Amino acid sequence: MAKLRIPDEWWTAPAESDNGELILVTGRKIPDEIISSGIFNDRIEVTWSYTPADKGMPDDATSTLMEQVHEALAAEFKKDPVAIITGIYTGAGERNWVFYTRSTHIFNRKFNEILAPFPILPITIYAEKDPEWNEYREMRLTEISDDGGDDVSTL
Repeated sequence: MAKLRIPDEWWTAPAESDNGELILVTGRKIPDEIISSGIFNDRIEVTWSYTPADKGMPDDATSTLMEQVHEALAAEFKKDPVAIITGIYTGAGERNWVFYTRSTHIFNRKFNEILAPFPILPITIYAEKDPEWNEYREMRLTEISDDGGDDVSTL
């Protein structure tokens, strides 16, 4: 099988939580051949809860640490694509990273290695089978089209 090329093309759009708080949705554009390949069947969601600052977003120090963690995750999974970061949701006191992975066991080992240099973080991890990429398809509905529309989706 040919090696799958995982693009690094992203988009960001505003959405609202059920209680009306702003959520910034950042999604990765994933080609259909990756989704339909059957390689990345497990979805993992990593949730970092924080005390919200202005408009439900993290304060500067938390935001900086989140960015450092994100960069470490992105660099490792680019080098060794056992998982793909497909979406990031930030707002209402939470940052959620969504990954699709080949193996939850390998992901777990890699994830712990990546986070080892950081302080203990207030995160929870959830995993489930999602071979149809249902969460990803739902997230893509929040993408703002190029037609200039300014709709805000509700999550």
